[in-house]
Amino acid sequence: MIKAILVFNNHGKPRLSRFYQYYPEDMQQQIVRETFHLVSKRDDNVCNFLEGGTLIGGSDFKIIYRHYATLYFVFCVDSSESELGILDLIQVFVETLDKCFENVCELDLIFHVDKVHYILAELVMGGMVLETNMTEIITRIEEQNKLEKSEKAKLDGTPVLIQTYAGIAAAPARAVSALKEMNIPQKVKDMKLPDLPSIGNLKF
Repeated sequence: MIKAILVFNNHGKPRLSRFYQYYPEDMQQQIVRETFHLVSKRDDNVCNFLEGGTLIGGSDFKIIYRHYATLYFVFCVDSSESELGILDLIQVFVETLDKCFENVCELDLIFHVDKVHYILAELVMGGMVLETNMTEIITRIEEQNKLEKSEKAKLDGTPVLIQTYAGIAAAPARAVSALKEMNIPQKVKDMKLPDLPSIGNLKF
């Protein structure tokens, strides 16, 4: 089972974090820092997996990662997962991101975090691997994009929105018309005030 998926840059700044087991917010931040410390100090010519840190389960868990340009993609998994299988899954994830964003970069993960999470959810759900075929994943994402566009087009063309816009545009004219109908100057003239006592009747 996958316990956590982390993506951070060469300076340890997290760009994506998905935990499939509950940790308090401060513990999650500590896990990201510890994982970065473990992974960043390793040479590029060593293997891409190692024992989990003290916070992520110790020797019972493994940290499997790949380093692409400025980003580390890290999967924290238990002993039931295959190291090579997870390495392949990371590759599928990165290639899918690259296809969806056309030469993905760190900024895409920052400004399109919702889409990145959606892509990840097509691969992994609840810590279990759902799909490893990149063609299938991209097909589903394209279908979702078409659905979103069609829903947006429907919303843009609804009479309710047109009426709302027309109502807002016509509001000033209606307000002026209402004031004219009220005939405020005439109402002021017709207003009856109570008779005030004359000064001679006032007692000091």
